[in-house]
Amino acid sequence: MNETPIPLVKKFNYPKLERVTLENERYYVAPDGTKLSSVTTILDSTSDKTFLIEWKNRIGEEEANRQVKYATTMGSIMHEQLEDYVQGKPRQTGSSIIWKQAEKMADQIITRGMPNITEIWGMEEILYYPELYAGTTDLVGCWKGVPSIMDYKTAKKMKTEEQIENYKLQACAYAMAHNEVYGTDIKQGVILMVSRDFEYKEFIVDTEKYMKEWINRLETFL
Repeated sequence: MNETPIPLVKKFNYPKLERVTLENERYYVAPDGTKLSSVTTILDSTSDKTFLIEWKNRIGEEEANRQVKYATTMGSIMHEQLEDYVQGKPRQTGSSIIWKQAEKMADQIITRGMPNITEIWGMEEILYYPELYAGTTDLVGCWKGVPSIMDYKTAKKMKTEEQIENYKLQACAYAMAHNEVYGTDIKQGVILMVSRDFEYKEFIVDTEKYMKEWINRLETFL
């Protein structure tokens, strides 16, 4: 058994909202039946895609789709590895190159990031702001004793602060939703990122600093 030493504390009753994924949209259905756009859809729709378009034009659409699929698969495997670890379950194993790489990437977060998590309130929980939006956070709990929204991220090569604006705004959105529904005062996001060459980095986000930008993006989308 792969037991985690992190205390799992059930402080809140998180809802199990229906999640609908379409070709160009993801949304959730709130307890009252309201359709709520996902945070990732909002951020994607309001982002500057100039760099992405240029990248696709440079390498071709077929190769771009292949790389996106590869990255998505690797991220999914790593997330599953971390979910097993947090729940104290034996981690699944695979023999493919992508699986082995994802396992080693998960190892970086487990050995270097997880010791800083002092309490977990929920894992893969759906957070929603009534009548506005919803999304799924990897972890919510305490990072070094501070209430935080925590997300795992993979990268082909390690990103800089300037390259992760959407990840920061995502943390803001989840913190804002959690505070609204549960009366908390979460002001911190933590992004645990690992690259394919196993470089590990933590980005600590002051959600209040980026809240205005998140609200601007939300208003633009709506």
